[in-house]
Amino acid sequence: MAETLPAPILMISDPRSDYALVDSGHGRKLERYGKFHFIRPEPQAMWAPSSDDWQADGEFIPASDEDGGGRWHLQDNVPEEGWPMHWEEVSFTAQCTPFRHLAYFPDMDPVWRWFRTNLQDVDAPQMMNLFGYTGVGTLALSAAGANLVHVDASKKSVTAARDNAALSGMTDRPIRWIIDDAAKFAAREVRRERRYDAILLDPPKYGRGPDGEVWRLEEDLAGLVENCGKLLDDDSRCLFLTVYAVRMSALALGSLLNEKLSHLGGTIEVGELAVREEARGLMLPTAIFARWSA
Repeated sequence: MAETLPAPILMISDPRSDYALVDSGHGRKLERYGKFHFIRPEPQAMWAPSSDDWQADGEFIPASDEDGGGRWHLQDNVPEEGWPMHWEEVSFTAQCTPFRHLAYFPDMDPVWRWFRTNLQDVDAPQMMNLFGYTGVGTLALSAAGANLVHVDASKKSVTAARDNAALSGMTDRPIRWIIDDAAKFAAREVRRERRYDAILLDPPKYGRGPDGEVWRLEEDLAGLVENCGKLLDDDSRCLFLTVYAVRMSALALGSLLNEKLSHLGGTIEVGELAVREEARGLMLPTAIFARWSA
């Protein structure tokens, strides 16, 4: 049976040359993505910012009805088609999307490094990235030698991921690009009796598959994690699950992994992802997680 460690862990994304949380406060955050600065809403930034003089190339203004909508107000210098950024060996395109993010989640930096550490002594590990989005994480693990299955329901996201592979000079890497509903794909992999050394799960709160399938995290996560557990075996190394923007505890995620992965032994840990502010070193929480390692 897996051992669940009681103390929560904080996984921190520190400022880097291509990204930084510059400042935060009063319900907003100022970030640097490459050479551009953007302001976005951040309800958890309840403190005062270190400066009242924020200079930005764009700002996302949320809708007044709080339905998750809104729009960008951008300076003319921000290219509509995006701009180049880098993470270690990976090159990719950042872009202001209608969903307020920028086609890249910088708080995942310590997660990708955690996978690299856990898989460093495995020759060509088999890994699956579910809800893989624009592929920065997939390419980060592929660059370290893993064979990847990248799954996302959005054709646009998978196209962007393949474009990022080309930008990174990684079109010849062993990556299967799959446009599919993540839950259905995982279920089929179980029926095919496939196995993986590692799995990354980064599901949204709500989403739709390519054929109109509806994903609701609270209803569908348990079944997906159970199937992922069936795709791991005694030689597998790790699984990482992140959850954003829901009223849920990391402890709940840990208990779910404990139930579904108990046959694997190993260790289950829970905690939060956070980004360290450049101005003062404050920690801005971004997501909760649970992770299993052999």
